[in-house]
Amino acid sequence: MMGEIEVLQPGLYSSIQDLGRAGFQKYGIPQGGAMDIYAAKTANLVLRNKAKDAVLEITQMGPKLKFTQAAKIAISGADLSPVVGGKTVAQNTVVKINSGETLSFGRRKSGCRAYLAVQGGFKTEKIFESRSWYNGISSFSKLEKGMRLKFEVNDTEKAETFAGVKPFSGYITANHIEVYPGPEYDALTDAQKLLLEKTEYGISKDNNRMAIQLLEPLVNELDAIITGPVLPGTVQLTPSGKMIVLMKDAQTTGGYPRILQLSENGMNTIAQKVMGERFSFKILHYKEDR
Repeated sequence: MMGEIEVLQPGLYSSIQDLGRAGFQKYGIPQGGAMDIYAAKTANLVLRNKAKDAVLEITQMGPKLKFTQAAKIAISGADLSPVVGGKTVAQNTVVKINSGETLSFGRRKSGCRAYLAVQGGFKTEKIFESRSWYNGISSFSKLEKGMRLKFEVNDTEKAETFAGVKPFSGYITANHIEVYPGPEYDALTDAQKLLLEKTEYGISKDNNRMAIQLLEPLVNELDAIITGPVLPGTVQLTPSGKMIVLMKDAQTTGGYPRILQLSENGMNTIAQKVMGERFSFKILHYKEDR
């Protein structure tokens, strides 16, 4: 039996995401998937879902959702002041919602992206082994008013879920981003490498699921490179000195020098930053004991 969630208001940018489309980049298909993998997995863990189950990624300003069937949900990641029936919903805990009740969000308190999981996962169409929405691949790229999201209603009570899960949330407000040297890192001068570590960078207004542009430039004296593979987390240096951090919906190849590569922890942290927030790079080396 399928339940439905009616979208009364879509919010700023909300989309269905899972762990993405691994293995299809060679065909030019972006990886996609949740921007903050840790938060998405945590929401599923609380409900004892599979880690790969689809969740709703909610960016800064949340939607208003009406449940047509009773459900169990969990919300992780950014604190966007979720409310059900006039009562505040706690993060990282199982929340029971009755048929006809509405989930809404209010003021952003911390972070940028929250993840809403429903027991059993959202049952949107699966394309290239993923339910993640991406413009040009899936039928939709973000929530729209009037849309109905399906989920599987399970009348069987599971042994009580992981109500005691206490995930680490400090990464959301951390002021450093973990990175590794990229393929063209060693072409930088010692002075440029020092600047990368000592400079505090800000998130510009040009940020979305494809890429995040940083406010502070780095003088680019590198030779042009032949177009090569890039990944989510690749930091590209443009000819004008702008630095661009590629995110989950980024292209699969690029022609700018790849000076840094974010770690998975770094990806989760930068995904929770909003315009104007600042951070510094913490450069890890592959043999370094973290």
